[in-house]
Amino acid sequence: MTSTHTLTVPGARLHYEVRGSGPVLLVMGSPMGAAAFAPVADALATGHTVVTHDPRGIAGSRLDDPEQESTPQLRADDVAALLDALGAESADVFGTSGGAVTGLALAERHPGRVRTLVAHEAPVLELLPDAAERRAAVEDMIDTFHREGLFAAWRKFMANAGYGEDDVPGPTGEEPSEQDLADSARFFAHELRGTTRYTPDVDALLKGAGRVVVGVGAESGHLIVHRTSMALAELLGTAPVEFPGEHGGFIDRPAEFADTLREVLG
Repeated sequence: MTSTHTLTVPGARLHYEVRGSGPVLLVMGSPMGAAAFAPVADALATGHTVVTHDPRGIAGSRLDDPEQESTPQLRADDVAALLDALGAESADVFGTSGGAVTGLALAERHPGRVRTLVAHEAPVLELLPDAAERRAAVEDMIDTFHREGLFAAWRKFMANAGYGEDDVPGPTGEEPSEQDLADSARFFAHELRGTTRYTPDVDALLKGAGRVVVGVGAESGHLIVHRTSMALAELLGTAPVEFPGEHGGFIDRPAEFADTLREVLG
């Protein structure tokens, strides 16, 4: 049984979903919204109250100002407001990709609200030795979006992420919905830069969260998020935990992924 809700926060109205019962577990991405997590959330709901949401400006979460920049700090404040609305003093948090960056910022900015944070393949490019080159590549993706449009920008994004040519999207195949196009446009115009420029504050992280676990995909060795995850784990002085599949393992293998996450949280 899934219930849907709307929460008003400064500058936005957030769409969020609640399933199951038990300890509160927040499951989040960015720019990926709640819909993508439905299968893994269903699998986890047997032992947790699982909360998913659309980040501000994505899917069902509407902004007062559509041109507002999306930063990890602002998204973290939104998640803290979700906890308040749920009456939850603290929660376990699983964040993947940009959602992992949101989770890191949540632990930093709202100490004590995170019991265990599982940061799955956070694109913390600033931790890499070639951070300046990676920063320039992100700026080129954003410029490409404004000059040539979404498909050209996605091609550069996927290539820089480490995917092969067969994985790079193009204008053929299944047509994206209007909402998909709008979310992608917001990602390049207002979210990508802020997410990839985030630099974790280790002291604040370790004080703000009960435990921080770095997750990596078993099949993600060729991706840049594997490099960033290893760098984050080294920074935190912890060993990374392997999750099934690649970057989107929670989509491809939700039951296996949920089993691994339960083990980590247990």
